[in-house]
Amino acid sequence: MNEKLKTLAQLQAIVERARSEGKTVVFANGCFDLIHVGHVRYLAEARRLGDLLIVAVNGDSSVRALKGPHRPLLSQEDRAELLAALEMVDFITIFDDRDVRRLLRELRPHIQAKGTDYTESSVPERDVVLEYGGQVRIAGDPKDHSTRDLIARIRQLRPDAQEPPR
Repeated sequence: MNEKLKTLAQLQAIVERARSEGKTVVFANGCFDLIHVGHVRYLAEARRLGDLLIVAVNGDSSVRALKGPHRPLLSQEDRAELLAALEMVDFITIFDDRDVRRLLRELRPHIQAKGTDYTESSVPERDVVLEYGGQVRIAGDPKDHSTRDLIARIRQLRPDAQEPPR
């Protein structure tokens, strides 16, 4: 059982408690399909921005809508379990929306951390974060790593491999 996996209601209580203790809550999100070094560096830097890191993982239907019918490669439960194994991740939630606006409005974290494929002004949910008085910060190393590139590399090594059935 994944003790770090929480519902939105559970996270709301956790965030309220953290706020009352004067802690800074950081929120990060993504698909995290085939976790790679770029993900680890993003989450490590995001965690350094505050005292508590909540990671929102795109659910399977959300990943399919964003990445196409052959994704995700790993189920939302598997992706959440892998993220839970990372020391810097305090809590995880799974969501099926196209973006995290609803979660941000509900949780109101102090900081929304996004990867280096964004700038602070290009983060899609920036308006919501600024609306409630939060900050948007960019975390991680340059966007030199991607699941898409890993899949392409695997296909180069095994060009006869077919798309896995879902």
